[in-house]
Amino acid sequence: MEEKQQEETQKKKRWILLLLLLLLLVIGGFFVYKIFFDKPTEVATVVAGDFLPEGKDASKMTEKEMTKYAQQAVDKSNFNMRIISEAHFNKETMTGGLAIQNPPQNSQPVNVVVTLDSDNSVVYESGAIQPGEEIKEATLTQKLNPGSYPVTATFDIYNPDTKKKQGQVKALLTLIVDK
Repeated sequence: MEEKQQEETQKKKRWILLLLLLLLLVIGGFFVYKIFFDKPTEVATVVAGDFLPEGKDASKMTEKEMTKYAQQAVDKSNFNMRIISEAHFNKETMTGGLAIQNPPQNSQPVNVVVTLDSDNSVVYESGAIQPGEEIKEATLTQKLNPGSYPVTATFDIYNPDTKKKQGQVKALLTLIVDK
C-alpha cells in the first residue's frame, strides 16, 4: 500500500513538473516574441505647408441664428405626400382622376410609381413632379378589367441638386375601373 502511495506521489510530482515546464515555455515564447517580432511602431509627424491661422474677426453665432439654420435643415428634409385614396378609371381609355400633389413646401422632386398589390406590376409612373406641381388625370400603362384593385403608390424622393434618389414613401390606395 505504501508503494502505491509513493507511485501516486511520483505521478503528481511529474504532472506538476510538466505544468511548470509548460508555463516556462509559454513565458519564454512571450519574451522571444516581444524582443524579436513585436517592434514598436514609430509615429511619423507630417508637416503640411499651410496651417489654419488663429481666429481674428470671427465670433460665435447666436442661439437664434443656430436655431434658424437647424430649422431650415429640418424643413429641407421634410416631405409631405398627397394622393387620393380611391381613383376611378374609364374601362375603354384607362384614363382617370389620379390626383397626386408634390406640395410647394417640399424641397425635393418625386417620381410616383403605382403597382398592383396582387403581382407588383407597374400600372402607372408619373415622371418627375417638382415641388408645387400636381397630376390631376392619368392614363394607366396596362389594360385592366372592370373592378377594384388594391395598389401601392411609391413616392421616390430625389435630391434636387444631384438628381439621385434619397428615399421613398409608400401609400396604399384603390384603383377602380368603372363598368
